[in-house]
Amino acid sequence: MLVVACIKQVPDTTQVQIDPVTNTLIRDGIPFIINPYDSHALEESLRLKDSHGFTAVALSMGPPNAEATLRKALALGVDRSILLSDRVFGGADTLSTSNVIAAAIKKLGEQKEVGIVFCGKQTIDGDTAQVGPGIAVRLGYSQLTLVDRIEKIDLVQKTVVVRRKLEGRYEIVEARLPAMITVVRELNRPRYPTVPMRLSSAKAQVECWSNEQLQLDVNSVGLKGSPTWVSRIFSPERKEGEIIGDGMNDPVGAANLLLDRLIDSDMLAV
Repeated sequence: MLVVACIKQVPDTTQVQIDPVTNTLIRDGIPFIINPYDSHALEESLRLKDSHGFTAVALSMGPPNAEATLRKALALGVDRSILLSDRVFGGADTLSTSNVIAAAIKKLGEQKEVGIVFCGKQTIDGDTAQVGPGIAVRLGYSQLTLVDRIEKIDLVQKTVVVRRKLEGRYEIVEARLPAMITVVRELNRPRYPTVPMRLSSAKAQVECWSNEQLQLDVNSVGLKGSPTWVSRIFSPERKEGEIIGDGMNDPVGAANLLLDRLIDSDMLAV
């Protein structure tokens, strides 16, 4: 049975630059990392490989340089790394992206049964949290989001029990396999690759699938298949800061001045 970890190569968000004309990311000279939430998805897929004998597959959609991220997944211990890369996939929004990834998972399922697909709860560059659920809907998989613990997996009954981290509480849910699980950081602590695994991953094959393999309608992928697009990107304007009172010598007076200012601005109820 396969466990698939969907991972994404994202820019280091402290160094993002946007082309003001095209509103697209400037990739030249910007370091890229694996999306932090996805690293936990990848780790959990490896834990299932270790504990239940799953075959672990890392899957990513992106430009050719995303191969570096998938090679890191190989260094950590996945059995296969697959890059979905084609010019017709470029400029995809979350709807189009989920379409391509779901098609790739379906193709994998033709080779071997897929049990679980892991995604990070969201990416740090888009923050939409839409791709994982979109994949689940397209494939008809059980959808379990915000998971911080895998409680139990029964491969005979084909069920999984997870704990979901919600605001102020937890929720225990049982679902049928195959399942799409989006994870939060509390789920695990990602491992580090060993030196031998690093060396072997340098020679390992990262498979590249284009639309030639997936055979998707070109109008359903990339920019053509994206009903949403970026019209403008800008940094919000910030007003100049202001120091209120003398917090060092008169903290009570400064606090009262702050409260009065907040009340005058209708930011506090009185």
